[in-house]
Amino acid sequence: MVRGFAAVRMSCVFCRLAAGELPATRVFEDADVLAFRDIHPQAPSHVLVIPKAHVTSLHELDDPRLAGALLQAAAHVARAEKLEQGWRLISNTRAHGGQEVEHLHLHVLGGRPLGRMLAPAK
Repeated sequence: MVRGFAAVRMSCVFCRLAAGELPATRVFEDADVLAFRDIHPQAPSHVLVIPKAHVTSLHELDDPRLAGALLQAAAHVARAEKLEQGWRLISNTRAHGGQEVEHLHLHVLGGRPLGRMLAPAK
């Protein structure tokens, strides 16, 4: 066991969601991944996809199998949400990337035109 893992698990809201200790509106789940509705949606369809194991951010992800599982889950969610006209996948990573919860999570957003991802550089 990783030293300090129990403390991380107890303080990490996404670890607690994955463990079933906190409620979530689950839309997909398998042995490695959980997908659930964002409580502050930014689009008509806004689902978070997380690894059940604690990984702090995409920067720390070093397991190719888990990386593939996360992407497959995101695509599954987009199909289940009927986002055939298009959707966006976002991973805010670390402080400058806007990450708010220190547990890797992918945002699947769609259901309306989403516009440009970033304002044009000046």
